[in-house]
Amino acid sequence: MEVELIEIRQFLEQRNPFNYLSQELLDELPKDIEIRYLRRGSTFPPKEGYMYIVRSGAVEVYDGEGELCEKIGEGDVYSVTCQLVNLSQCERGEAVEDSLLYLLSCDRLKALCRNSQAFNEHFSSSVKERLKSAVTTIQESDDPTVAAMMVEVGSLIRKTPITVESGMTIRETAALMSNKDVSSVMVMKDERLVGLVTDRDLRKRCVAIGLTGNEPIDQIMTPDPETIEANTLTAQALMTMTRMRFHHLPVTREGKLIGMITATDLANHQSANSAYLAADVRKAKTVADLVDVSGRLPNLHRRLANASVTARHIGEAVSCLTDAITGRLLEMAEETFGPPPVPYVWMAGGSQARHEQSSHSDQDNALLLSNDFRPEHDGYFADMAKFVSDGLHQCGFVYCPGDAMATNPEWRQPLKVWMSYFDRWIESPEPKSVMLSNIFFDLRPVTGTFELFAPLQQNILKKSQENRIFLAYMMANAMTHRPPLGFFRQFVLERGGEHDDTLDLKHRGIVPITDIARILTLSLGKEPVNTVDRLRACAGTEALSQDMAENLEDALEFIASLRIQHQADQIRRGQEPDNYVPPDNLSELEREHLKHAFKVIQTIQETMVKRFGADKLG
Repeated sequence: MEVELIEIRQFLEQRNPFNYLSQELLDELPKDIEIRYLRRGSTFPPKEGYMYIVRSGAVEVYDGEGELCEKIGEGDVYSVTCQLVNLSQCERGEAVEDSLLYLLSCDRLKALCRNSQAFNEHFSSSVKERLKSAVTTIQESDDPTVAAMMVEVGSLIRKTPITVESGMTIRETAALMSNKDVSSVMVMKDERLVGLVTDRDLRKRCVAIGLTGNEPIDQIMTPDPETIEANTLTAQALMTMTRMRFHHLPVTREGKLIGMITATDLANHQSANSAYLAADVRKAKTVADLVDVSGRLPNLHRRLANASVTARHIGEAVSCLTDAITGRLLEMAEETFGPPPVPYVWMAGGSQARHEQSSHSDQDNALLLSNDFRPEHDGYFADMAKFVSDGLHQCGFVYCPGDAMATNPEWRQPLKVWMSYFDRWIESPEPKSVMLSNIFFDLRPVTGTFELFAPLQQNILKKSQENRIFLAYMMANAMTHRPPLGFFRQFVLERGGEHDDTLDLKHRGIVPITDIARILTLSLGKEPVNTVDRLRACAGTEALSQDMAENLEDALEFIASLRIQHQADQIRRGQEPDNYVPPDNLSELEREHLKHAFKVIQTIQETMVKRFGADKLG
């Protein structure tokens, strides 16, 4: 082989997707390559019917409206003219540097695709499909402990729901329960769940007080019972039951009743499953006991990651355990300081609120108090907040460096004060309020009087949806977190300090998607707090297409999975987990998928900047 052809072969075999080709195909390829030199300012592509590989130099490509949509540099491939996959609606461009190009005819490209499945998949799939492929490496776990924990409650439903109609008598209901051999039934009215009746209700609310049994079942039912979605993990369902002291939970799928899950069902499912830590949380008598339980979290994190459990499910598992620990700490606080002087609800913020925690997250929390609160009550709630926050810190959920905790009097206020906070932040946005929005616009009630939270949430959604200036400032602030993808699709690495030459997957990959999802839900008045739930709630609207929502969801799962695997490796080596991954630790395929994910984020960020007018702010 001539020296020039050897050089072409060596260049191509080191680059995706040519590294998928067999040695025989690589040997044949160079003689089919044409070489073209473009001076700076020359039109690109110079002719149709070819795929282009940039050997040196740089090219910018624009869409039909003249907007820059792609920059390609050394080693990048441009195949749009072969009508394979046009990922970005790029049409024409120009060389922005003197550039040397390798050209491969579309006919030859198609022949290579026929001879190499891996090579063909690179071109026959869209970014969406590549990201889907990248995140579908999830397998069933060989660890029965992990596998049991990650099962969704809907999969445990084996029977159709046993229901009675509102107005049926107590005696008729008891007869049905006996005939069906069930310990509970659900009460329906116009196909809507309105109540729940258990054996205990029949004993305590009927027999014990001398009712005849001819009364309507509505008289003894628990009205408007709590429900749980079918896609909830069994681990989270068990923790919810434990925290709220429920033994029965109706299960719904997209709002439709599909059955009932009981504590017995979950106990039978978990068997001897040591990964269920909720029971140990419930039995904890002291903070030291909770510290012992939470000390097992890093190992759980590692085992879940090694079992290829999704990043979303790992976040849910850790977050619901944090909820359980928080609830037990609040119970201990009430045992220590006595009953609260007024109703309250403890709210989680940040990643815990979104059910996206990792095993080493810091804490973000706040106290929402009844409007009956008086200044003399603050001593009690200050002591409670300190007890809980100190306990969480000892359990590994360290103090928030920004002091966004209930121990800060500013974040321990009655409902009317919280209302005024959000009114001010939304109506008069300024840097501090926009910064706080990243925490407090993700609030979720953990325990307490949940009815206090509903009017606050509704006020937030109504005010933010109506205020376009606020949303513009939110979007402008979100642009401080950009994916680390620079010119010509090269990674932009962290510089200086202990994380030199690494990729910050959290702040440069996960946070931008979290920000996008938050702004979209605020703009549409949607209630979800979890990032994936937010993307799904906004999908198919004017603000976010179905395809882009799915692309963002896949990008989030892929980036978060890389982060979790990185942290699991650190835990195994006895290191403190972090978010900084050296690119050299990633395979070439992982780096390629990561570039696709970052490109998806870049595209939607640019779209949203224009949509919300963030580009017009001074």
